[in-house]
Order: sequence, then structure tokens, then C-alpha cells
Amino acid sequence: MAIDLLTARAPGLWCAETDDKLQCVDVHDETHDVKSFTFVSPDGKHISFDAGQYFMFELGLDNEVDGRCYSISSSPHRRNAITITVKRVPGGRVSNWLHDNLKPGAVVKASGPLGRFMRPTAQKYAFMSGGSGITPVMSMVREFADAAQPVDVIFLHAGRTPKDFVFRSELSNLAERMKGLRLFLLPEDVSNERSWPGLSGRISKELLQMAVPDIAERIIMCCGPAPFMRAAKSIAGELGVPAQNYHEERFDAAVIEEAPAPITEAVEALTFNVQFSKQGKSIEVRADQTVLSCAKKGGVRIPSSCANGICGTCKSKLLSGSVDMKHDGGIRQREIDSGFFLPCCSKPLSDLVIER
Repeated sequence: MAIDLLTARAPGLWCAETDDKLQCVDVHDETHDVKSFTFVSPDGKHISFDAGQYFMFELGLDNEVDGRCYSISSSPHRRNAITITVKRVPGGRVSNWLHDNLKPGAVVKASGPLGRFMRPTAQKYAFMSGGSGITPVMSMVREFADAAQPVDVIFLHAGRTPKDFVFRSELSNLAERMKGLRLFLLPEDVSNERSWPGLSGRISKELLQMAVPDIAERIIMCCGPAPFMRAAKSIAGELGVPAQNYHEERFDAAVIEEAPAPITEAVEALTFNVQFSKQGKSIEVRADQTVLSCAKKGGVRIPSSCANGICGTCKSKLLSGSVDMKHDGGIRQREIDSGFFLPCCSKPLSDLVIER
């Protein structure tokens, strides 16, 4: 039967502004404590994203707002589905629920793609990741593999032990067939694999000088635990990497410490009362402070990840008052019009009442 290519309809495209449901179609064990979850649009739409971006998932556990952000680990060339790769962590409410409960067929609320951790066009790259921070840079490696184009990438991945390396077999296979991909796996401890043939320990200036001798000429894409990224950034600077060539993805739900900023006496005197209606708590927030930073210090529970107005995890309903919000894509205009705001990037302009 002949097909009229002019009238055949292509699949619709996922719209970040209106689409908010994904269906799980596969769950795959990567390591003893890491699983990959693959999702498709229930409506069969293609999902366009850039390697390095992420989705925020809201599972509605116990009727709480529990949004969590997970980087996409699959290739953007495969738009029929997205995959996230999640590590089980002690006390990890959402990650552990995904491991224990999410099965193929389940439909979850999700928004995205979000984030700006996207590689600029360059001739040479150095990817550096630690632990589960491998996911966004793995998406970049898979993108290069699917494009079948020449690359010059040095990929250094650090983990606790050899058995904790996510995508270990796949990376080895990719390094075999991608002539421009050089792979360095760095376990901190080799006690569970005594035959490990390579180096072990933590990243250092000496290690990077050996593994990436021309690091100052490369674009660096880095993601991992905060201590890993602090070390990587510091060492890269010492080795001559220009600040504009170093890019990192930061998701840290720890208490946010605001850097002191110079303020005038007039601004310093402006202090507002911020009430959290559900938790029955009230705090004082200066006009030069974000609501989230003071809430964290005051013992108020607000889920958060990026603290930069990107992920939308801390999204909250503002019942009264007004704020100065400078977000970076983590909230939609229709949500703002409905009274929602991001405490992480909002400073009070009056007393506030927040539905938390």
C-alpha cells in the first residue's frame, strides 16, 4: 500500500507549557543501588530536549509537595522517550519510592525539560562527573555516539568503588568504537575488586595533569557531589582553565547559606514577617534575603534542589503579599498568574503568607 508522505502526520511534540504527564515503560537495574526509568508521553508525543537538561517529577506522596529533579541520561536524538537514572540514598524519600514502587505502566506528573547545563559548541571537551552526577554528561556522550561524528572528549568519572560505576560496560563499549573518546574511571576504594587495573583515589592536580594534559584548551562539563565539584573547579583554575570554559550542574538540597552582600541602611531596616500557614511557623526576612534561605535557617520545611530559580522544586502558593522574583525558567507564567512563586529566588516586598 502506497503512503502519501505529504499527508502522513508526524507525531505531536511535547509542550513544556501544557504537557505534564509521563508514562513509565521500563525499569532497568544499573548497579546494586541505581536504576534507570524510561518514560514516554501517554499521547505518543516526541520529547525534544538538550543533553544536560532534566525533568522535575511530582509524585504526590502523602499529599505533600515533593518535586524532585532528575537529569535525563538518554540521548536527545531518541525523542520517543526519556530516561532518568536514580540512585537509592539513605532517607531519600522520592528516590527510594521510585526504586520500590514505580513499575512500567505507571503514569506520573512531570514537567520539563528544564535547565541550562548544555555544552557549548567546541572542538575539545573534558567531562568530569562523580557518583550519580554522571547522568547529564552520559546524555552528552550518548548524543555524540548517536550523531556518529568525530569527537575529542576526555571523560573522567569518579565513584566509590568499581562496582558503583554506573554505565560502566556501556562506557567501555563506547570508548572502543568512538575513537575520540578517552575514558578514565577513578574509584576511591578498590576493596571489592582487587584486580582493578587502573588508578584509585580522589581527583587531584597531578591526576588531571596526567589524564587531561591539555585541559586549559578544553570546555569542561562537570557534575557530581558538592565536594567533588569544588575540587574540580579549583584544580581546573590552577591548571589554567578560563572561568568561562568551566560549566557545572548544581543540585544541592542542603541548607542554603547566603553570601553577605553590601546593603544600605535603608534596605537593612526593611524586615518583613513571613508566615507559613500549614506549618504554623513565622519568620523574619530582610528585603535583601531570599525567602528560602531564611526558611531553611528557621526550620521551615520547603523541598529544594537548585536554589537558583531553575528547577521549580520549591514552588509555593503565595496567599498574600508580594515578592521580587528573579527566576531562571523554573516556573511557568500560568503558575505565576495563579499565585505561585519560587522562594529560592524571591525577596519580600511586604509581609507574606505562604501556603506551606
